[in-house]
Amino acid sequence: MAAWLEIEKVTKRYPRGVAALAGVSLDLGPGVFGLLGPNGAGKSTLMRIVATISRPTSGRVRWHGDDLAKRPDPLRATLGYLPQDFGVYPNLTAIEFLEYLAAAKGLEPRTSRRRIDQLLELVNLVEVRKRPVGGFSGGMRQRLGIAQALLNDPRLLIVDEPTAGLDPEERVRFRNLLTELAGDRVVILSTHIVSDVEATATGIALLAQGRLLFVGPPETLLREAEGAVWECLVPSAELASLKERHAVSAAIRRTDGLLVRLVGEEPPRPDARAVAPTLEDAYLLQLGRHRAEHASAGR
Repeated sequence: MAAWLEIEKVTKRYPRGVAALAGVSLDLGPGVFGLLGPNGAGKSTLMRIVATISRPTSGRVRWHGDDLAKRPDPLRATLGYLPQDFGVYPNLTAIEFLEYLAAAKGLEPRTSRRRIDQLLELVNLVEVRKRPVGGFSGGMRQRLGIAQALLNDPRLLIVDEPTAGLDPEERVRFRNLLTELAGDRVVILSTHIVSDVEATATGIALLAQGRLLFVGPPETLLREAEGAVWECLVPSAELASLKERHAVSAAIRRTDGLLVRLVGEEPPRPDARAVAPTLEDAYLLQLGRHRAEHASAGR
């Protein structure tokens, strides 16, 4: 199947030569695609470019063959976008807020009201639908943001750090929702939370300092970490020194010390044993390799 969304060598430079993105290329079709990376990696910049809010310094983005720099309207008509800094009109109720945005998107009032009722049910806001959104908690506002992104039943859904502010139950509910939505649309989930991607994505891109470190299925990322994840039992007092030398992904306290999980090319101690990697282990390993290469290049 041909890619619906083509991102071709996209670079973004800000004043004074600061590079937020450097030659990013991706081809995406229907399904959930996880864009994973630490804060400041360039994820939000890339999402704003794909959503036609910002333009790249160089490179192109195409939606079903249309160059977005020349013809953005076909994508905008079928785009759902939840930005990281989603804002609300505090004096409007949830229903009024969604009705306002539905009208701005050009949706027919009768159809939009039925759609709004469905979405409020979907994001578990039915009971507070007539309350001003200015009094909503952070998690409630985030759920409202998810609802507005789905108003026009988008073919491309972009969600940037969508589980921020959600409690564990809401986070699971949202992950399940993304999986259900992904059958006939492109869903881009941009996050620094590995578990969000692990639960939903069939494809992953790992971004750091504006550069792609990895693109592929989660299984491939896991395979690349085989033989580089270790467990060892250490006294509690040694944890700080271990963290100075290695990336620690987990530490479980036991009666006989700490069972520590680390990632690295070599075993951290003679008694360390190799274990199967998790996606978080693989993510930390890729970041560690990138930082080591960057530090080496800077010498």
